[in-house]
Amino acid sequence: MAQILRRLGAAALWFCLATPVFSQPQRGGAASAPPPAADPDLTQPLTPLGRFNVRPTPQAKSAPAPRSVTYQLTVRGLGGVGLEAAFRNLSALAAGHGKAASELQIRVRAEDDQELARRLLHTLGYYEAQVSVSTRAAQGPARFAVLVAAKPGRQFRFASVAVTGPPTAPPGLARQALDLAAGDPIIADAVRAAEANVSLALPEHGYPFVEVGERDIALDAADATGDYALPVSPGPRSRFGRIQPHESVFDRGHLRVIARFRPGQLYDSRKVDDFRRALVATQLFSAVGVEPVRTGRRFGDGTEVADLRVTGGAAKPRVLSASIGYETGLGAKLVAQWTDLNLVPPEGALTVRGIAGTQQQLLGLEFRRSNAGRRDRTLDAKIQAGRNVTAAYAAYSGVLQVSVARESTPLWQKRWTYSAAAETEVSSEQAYSLALGRKAWGAYKIVGLRLGGGYDHSNSLLDPTRGYTILATLAPEAELGPGVHPFAEATLEGRVYVPVAAALVLAGRLRFGALLGIDPQQLAPSRRLYEGGGDSIRGYSYQEVGPKAPDGSPLGGGSSTNVSVEARYRFGNFGVVGFVDGGQLYEGSRPRFSHLRYGVGLGARYYTSFGPVRLDIATPIARRPGEGVIGVYVSIGQAF
Repeated sequence: MAQILRRLGAAALWFCLATPVFSQPQRGGAASAPPPAADPDLTQPLTPLGRFNVRPTPQAKSAPAPRSVTYQLTVRGLGGVGLEAAFRNLSALAAGHGKAASELQIRVRAEDDQELARRLLHTLGYYEAQVSVSTRAAQGPARFAVLVAAKPGRQFRFASVAVTGPPTAPPGLARQALDLAAGDPIIADAVRAAEANVSLALPEHGYPFVEVGERDIALDAADATGDYALPVSPGPRSRFGRIQPHESVFDRGHLRVIARFRPGQLYDSRKVDDFRRALVATQLFSAVGVEPVRTGRRFGDGTEVADLRVTGGAAKPRVLSASIGYETGLGAKLVAQWTDLNLVPPEGALTVRGIAGTQQQLLGLEFRRSNAGRRDRTLDAKIQAGRNVTAAYAAYSGVLQVSVARESTPLWQKRWTYSAAAETEVSSEQAYSLALGRKAWGAYKIVGLRLGGGYDHSNSLLDPTRGYTILATLAPEAELGPGVHPFAEATLEGRVYVPVAAALVLAGRLRFGALLGIDPQQLAPSRRLYEGGGDSIRGYSYQEVGPKAPDGSPLGGGSSTNVSVEARYRFGNFGVVGFVDGGQLYEGSRPRFSHLRYGVGLGARYYTSFGPVRLDIATPIARRPGEGVIGVYVSIGQAF
């Protein structure tokens, strides 16, 4: 191959030299001298490729890979000060799992670990610490023994703690936020946490532009102490000014509705964080930024005006969602909905919702305006039509409802909630009639109000682990004719959550319901009270507990009692639940605790970012003829 390249190079050189070069005649008419004759060797034909020796040059055999060496790591002196676990998590020797390419690599790792141990001891104030590392040949499965030995020495403590800089109102605000005191050990994490608290506390008390400088610690080896000083520039004490929308989804007027502060109030970063979370909860921002802006303007008391600059691009306003569930007695159902979150700005959402199930079908249209003139207030209007088949009745119904409410959402849980709705329902229903002694169809028209309120002191909406919740509803309604038959439905429910261990929570629920002013048998079957199912007594089918007609179908009742207890144990993203449910349905309007029916079961939970997925399996206690052996319930969120 080398010979070929030499031949090709020679031919190219000959071509360049043999090509005539035209030039202008010299002055006086003499022509340029002819080019010299080419070298005869360059004119010889090239040797055919087939005659070349093209065998590859033999290559040296690669040397075998070196065998790894093994070692055993021993750590001394760090356990007594609580640093051995942290050292092993960061150690190069520990990360090698006792194997290295050579003894030299072991020594390099040991030098790194020697410096690591020294730095870790310094973070706890052991500035005189001595760390030694030794490596020697070992007997046994490991060829080398590596020892990291530390002598922590004295732990340095603060002799004094001071904050320097301009004064604040009230005086000493920064020093109070700096949670360090003379006599405390000089621990790096504690120092950083205390300094971060200064950066958080001052903006909560009117200083949004605080700057925390570099700390200075002067160590004294004589008595193992240090003098600590932190420069803090609080900036001007400020009050809220205007909200400045910049490429924001909402204008200034709607942003003022969402904010829980007003111009002139003392600046508080907690209210700003609340404002930012509320904007995120609208789901209309792809990202949200809320930052204070210095203006140089002053209020009468000398405080500065701090405007808030709101930035954030628009998120996709249309959302398509779906869920699937199953419950014994109600069958399987698929719920799907499409929402335009900002069809009528600001926050005017239109939702089309449909349910396709084995026993329930529904199609509905809903318009909802969130933060309607006031933070957290929702105006809602919906119309829907559907078919529902249960053990007690079959119904075709249409509902028109207008409501105003303050409700919790998974993104924005609220302590106090309320709702007030005006509703009209027209239905055609079939159920067993005691008067006729058979199933019969009837037409019903009901108008009324539905009022509700609640107080939620739990720590989560979908997966509470501590706290309690109280809920109450009152629905004064009337069934129209012939004649007008007024009645009311009332419910009262309490829930409590008690953590008894790191991963174990006990949860309890007590609920009462009552129909007032009407015989339940004169009421539309869908409006009567029922017990049994995943929302009341698991182990029984929906509507299975309570009075029955001669043909075995549920009749419904006028009052109900329900009590449930759960033990919830979580491990990672999974959990198991043991539960007991009890309850009864009564013909009269006064709930009692007599003749309760019980169900017992086990559940599995899979915890996701939006809440737990629930699978419960239960069986009735003292099962009666005709009642199912097992009930299965699948949904999102805890049972209560």
